[in-house]
Amino acid sequence: MNDDPLKTSVQFVRGVGPERMRLLSNLGIVTVEDLLWYLPRDLLDLTNVCPAVQLRAGELQTVRGTVVDIDGRTTSSGRNLVAVLLDSDGLYVRGVWFNQPWMIHKFRGGESILLSGKPKRTAGRWEFASPRVQWIGEAETGEPGDAHGGLLPRYGLTEGLSMGQMGRIVREAVEAYAELIPDPMPAPLRERLELPVLSQAIRGLHLPKSLDEYEAGRRRLIFDDLFEFQLGLALRRRSWKTRGSAPVLPTTAKIDARIRRLFPFAFTEGQNGAVREISEDLASGHAMHRLLQADVGAGKTAVAVYAILVSVAAGHQAVFMAPTEVLANQHWATIDAALAHSRVRRLLLTGGLSPRERRQVLAEIAEGNVQLVVGTQAVIQKDVAFNKLGLVVIDEQHKFGVMQRAIFSKGELSPHVLVMTATPIPRSLCLTQFGDLDLTTISDMPPGRQRVITSRVTNSETRRRAWDFVKEHLQKGRQAFVVCPRIEATAEDLSQGPAASAEEVFKLLSAGELRDFKVGLIHGQIDASLKGAVMDAFRQGRINVLVSTTVIEVGVDVPNATIMIIDDAHRFGLSQLHQLRGRISRGKFQGYCFLFSESNSPEALRRLTALEAMSDGFQIAEADFEIRGPGDVLGTRQHGDLPLKVADLVRDASILREARTCAFDLVRTGEFDQPEFAMLKIKVLERFGTALDLPKTG
Repeated sequence: MNDDPLKTSVQFVRGVGPERMRLLSNLGIVTVEDLLWYLPRDLLDLTNVCPAVQLRAGELQTVRGTVVDIDGRTTSSGRNLVAVLLDSDGLYVRGVWFNQPWMIHKFRGGESILLSGKPKRTAGRWEFASPRVQWIGEAETGEPGDAHGGLLPRYGLTEGLSMGQMGRIVREAVEAYAELIPDPMPAPLRERLELPVLSQAIRGLHLPKSLDEYEAGRRRLIFDDLFEFQLGLALRRRSWKTRGSAPVLPTTAKIDARIRRLFPFAFTEGQNGAVREISEDLASGHAMHRLLQADVGAGKTAVAVYAILVSVAAGHQAVFMAPTEVLANQHWATIDAALAHSRVRRLLLTGGLSPRERRQVLAEIAEGNVQLVVGTQAVIQKDVAFNKLGLVVIDEQHKFGVMQRAIFSKGELSPHVLVMTATPIPRSLCLTQFGDLDLTTISDMPPGRQRVITSRVTNSETRRRAWDFVKEHLQKGRQAFVVCPRIEATAEDLSQGPAASAEEVFKLLSAGELRDFKVGLIHGQIDASLKGAVMDAFRQGRINVLVSTTVIEVGVDVPNATIMIIDDAHRFGLSQLHQLRGRISRGKFQGYCFLFSESNSPEALRRLTALEAMSDGFQIAEADFEIRGPGDVLGTRQHGDLPLKVADLVRDASILREARTCAFDLVRTGEFDQPEFAMLKIKVLERFGTALDLPKTG
């Protein structure tokens, strides 16, 4: 039998019983502890609700009412109008929204809502234009009497359980059990950070006496969420810094001069800074774990090649790992060309080798005859054994995961790890997804790199003009990419309207608009050898236009390609659009990007107009993060989404910075190893030990 009262079945909370216990289990609530941690999704502030009879024109006020009519139509001026009529204590109040047709689906007759805004008198009644809306629910639930000091916490529900019932059940649990919640944070630290005791924070969220009390409780839980994760990152970083040694790979003046002679250009100031930081790490004897981020075309591959050559000069092997075969092949072509006048023995290792070829390649790697291996995840299969591995370069790290880069650090001598991305990462993600890595940023661009002129194409007339422009430039000898969101249009795509598919667009362009030019097709389902042949033909100028999916998103470098058409551009994220745009204007000619989209979605318009206005990838990354939110951004990751419970990386950026500083200071100074932090350390290991590959002792 469990002696912990918090592990008591929720059935025994006053007002629950067997039937409601079954309903609560649908929400993942089984014990009293689960119920206490089932946090409100938001808070209705009923303290400032103004009766309709007391409304004043032009002042910010909130009115409460029941929806009695919903109207959606197009006005004589062609604008879309959505209106709701509320019965507010016997008086009618209207809320109106222009050109927001989706609002009509948000209301139901009979539900109780709050409208906040500045009302005006129109045709004898009060009207709010584009007010903020808060949904209270069915008119008979969520009565003001359920609110604490006029504040009404709102919970996610399941069928059969009303908001009022849920509020009363939670209140019973808080009154009986909240004081028993243990607080893993030592009191001196908590006081220093001006945070409430955990039991008090939980009470303040569920039964707030004031907005300040609710906010203080919310801040404590958000801080804990981020703080525990940052402690995990700090422990992982310390473990790397202290776990065994790494090969010492020095960069002498002679080595530096020999490497630089291989490049037909001088490094930019940003590249030189990156080389300095990486060289210091390689010579330190401690394993480097560094993230190199740069905007599209800023020259991060050249910096990676420099690091590889330092490793080879010291008698060690290096690995360059890319997420896809197309990208691995592209990097191989770039690196192979850069090393044309060097004696570095190198090979390409991908999944496409025959068993015989693979056996031969693996023997060469194991014997140390090969100094550089470029490849996909094929380079981390169990049968790949390196003779003397000094450096691992991982490109587009977000396509892999924390555990995959840890694979290289299992031996007695850990290799240095350089992680690269050409997708600038929002600051908040740098501190979380990559928070265990040292950060190097190349923020300048090579001289002569031009800004791509970007335009939205929103109707058939502008589309026709865009194609005329494309043909004019093709006739001058330039080349173009046409990128589609899908290989073939699926039923799901078609339910959202016609979707541009690479197969269909290729057929239409070849037989129609571009019939006088050579059009090629490439996507993920095409055989690797054919894909390679098409890419080679495009690079050599034998194909004028390449129709593709996002397989060309990163790494593809064709200096003569000056036009990028992105079909159904609204189906792509902002950072992805910027990546695609970065494939052009890589030579001496001006680049042009056309965003084909007829979508009226506000989010799509924000993305596409942002891309038109911005060219700096770091600015774009922040804008994308704000538009899409962390859930979507992290959802694109294939591995290791951040297991955060309540924190939001956009909204809580300032708390994140505070939590990180505190966590890293505690671990760096050794204070976190003191006995009073034992409970907190156990919690961190339980939450993040496996995901972050943390040592289970110390």
